[in-house]
Amino acid sequence: MPAGFPDFRLGTVLATSFTATLTERCGEPVERIPTPERLVDWLAVSGLAVNGCTPTQLDLARELRESIHAAATAAALRETLPPAAVEVINTRSTHGQAAAVLTPDGQRVWHLEASRIEDALSVIAADAITIISGERDGRLALCASPTCQAAFFDTSQSRTRRWCDMNTCGNRQKKARFNATHQRKS
Repeated sequence: MPAGFPDFRLGTVLATSFTATLTERCGEPVERIPTPERLVDWLAVSGLAVNGCTPTQLDLARELRESIHAAATAAALRETLPPAAVEVINTRSTHGQAAAVLTPDGQRVWHLEASRIEDALSVIAADAITIISGERDGRLALCASPTCQAAFFDTSQSRTRRWCDMNTCGNRQKKARFNATHQRKS
């Protein structure tokens, strides 16, 4: 990763990994795609390589990210989905020309028409639709970290995961509990 930028938090679910490009939403937010070039980097590591990105396209991507976050949060809380968020997700989903392609080894990859940002965003929006609609096996949940509260897609066998990422939020919470316990004993 380029120096000076925070690392990406990549998960196994494209849509929620995309919402994790803004973390610590309830604390001091960390923007992980502050520039168009950084969005291009995130898309490349997510299997959606594009030729470039303009500031306007970065704005569209952030609007989609926040819409996915709002809709996924509402779904996790079993609340009505925000109509404006649904409209943005649907619009981005229908404005791309990406196609799923099967590789010789049986993997699905995405073919983006002319490697356009709009195509990459349509793939992310379509992925969000599958998890928010309940089409995919798993459940939407919210991170138990008071500073994070990220929506994540829990595919664990018991569906009881508490953290969006055990290596960050989970470890931070465990460390805080450990320190609090040891301070009381001192």
